[in-house]
Amino acid sequence: MASLQVRHFLGRARDLLNGMRFLRDDLDAFGYSSALLGIHGAISYGDALRAGMGSKMLSSEDHGRAASDLKSLLAGRRFEKYQGVKHFKLLLSCKTRISYAAETVTRNEIEDIVKQAIRFADWAEETGEALKIEGW
Repeated sequence: MASLQVRHFLGRARDLLNGMRFLRDDLDAFGYSSALLGIHGAISYGDALRAGMGSKMLSSEDHGRAASDLKSLLAGRRFEKYQGVKHFKLLLSCKTRISYAAETVTRNEIEDIVKQAIRFADWAEETGEALKIEGW
């Protein structure tokens, strides 16, 4: 069952990141879309990793705890490459502002979110393979 969840979240993550990459060539027209696709792609990557390591708590239930849950699961497996968790935490902290805030987000902020999303996706792919997560 967990491997089905992993494949589901992983497929969604890759799809969202591909959309972000497609739109990032024109951030003036698609900045918010690119940022949101990157953030939601990261959430799906996080869910794939956490489901594959046995977590019952998924991001749709509590985005705020997703990064700490991921770090705890990695620690439980004695996996010490935590740099991706930092990118994940940053992306999660941007979600509400990008989605709902009335203030304008600068192009530099959008570029940073896109960059962090790519870094997290790369780390998540490497981590899923390194941990031999079933369904990855």
